[in-house]
Amino acid sequence: MHRRHAARATSAGPRAEGAGPFTTRLTWQPPGGGTAVWESRPARRRGVIAVRPSGAPAGRDVSADDLTLGRLRRLNALAATAFVLGGALFAAGAAIAQFGSGDATTCASVYFAGGLFFNTGGYVSLLQVVNAPRHEPGGEGRLVTRGWRWWSYEPARVDWLSTFVLFAGTLVFAVDLLDSFLRGLDVQQVNRLVWAPDVIGCLLFLISGHLAFVEICHRARPCLRSRSLGWWITAVNQLGSVLFMVSAIAAYTRPATGSLVNADIADWGTLLGAGCFSAGGLLQLYERP
Repeated sequence: MHRRHAARATSAGPRAEGAGPFTTRLTWQPPGGGTAVWESRPARRRGVIAVRPSGAPAGRDVSADDLTLGRLRRLNALAATAFVLGGALFAAGAAIAQFGSGDATTCASVYFAGGLFFNTGGYVSLLQVVNAPRHEPGGEGRLVTRGWRWWSYEPARVDWLSTFVLFAGTLVFAVDLLDSFLRGLDVQQVNRLVWAPDVIGCLLFLISGHLAFVEICHRARPCLRSRSLGWWITAVNQLGSVLFMVSAIAAYTRPATGSLVNADIADWGTLLGAGCFSAGGLLQLYERP
């Protein structure tokens, strides 16, 4: 347990776990006895909190109200579908570039369409956090639903920060994709207007993935949770982010020659990374209430 969170735990009070300023799991004794455990990802994705009544042989998941669960299902389905389609279109764009089945404008158009789906998936992922049911520390062990919101500012929550950085990454990619339609650019302009936003977007994706691991692992270092669907979703998406970064580095245009570092690695990195995001979206369809 992180030292800061360990200092919060007492025999009488709640026990908090996480990394740095982030609390990702909280355990306490409700007034009626027993134990209640709130975990960030299950609460916001599936709308559940674990409760073990006093004297009971095993715990059970207590769900939020039906209205909240319906909201979570719809948001999850929309975000997952957007990532599936966005990844598929990015993979198609990379295939066009690799196998030469279309011109540069066609390739850029397919990438741009995929980017729109990534933008949608990123924002809806943020909405999932903004509108997730909240816990009541020290309460009876239930989740409370607030009114619908289109935005919030909660940087002290690791789930909010992870999804916000993800959404910001998709917006930076949008700049890269729009600039890719420009023609007649010199090498310096290509690297500044197209390549630099690509690298920044990939870096934001990697940061978002690391924060998602913090939420699941309840610590700063990555962990292995082979039985956790949320862990697999995060791991597959993070692999996609790594492949995107490899692709971006290989797509740097050498000023001396005007050629890419390695066009094949750039195309294949994008294709395989996009496949990971589509696979992560498919898995996310099953992480629902």
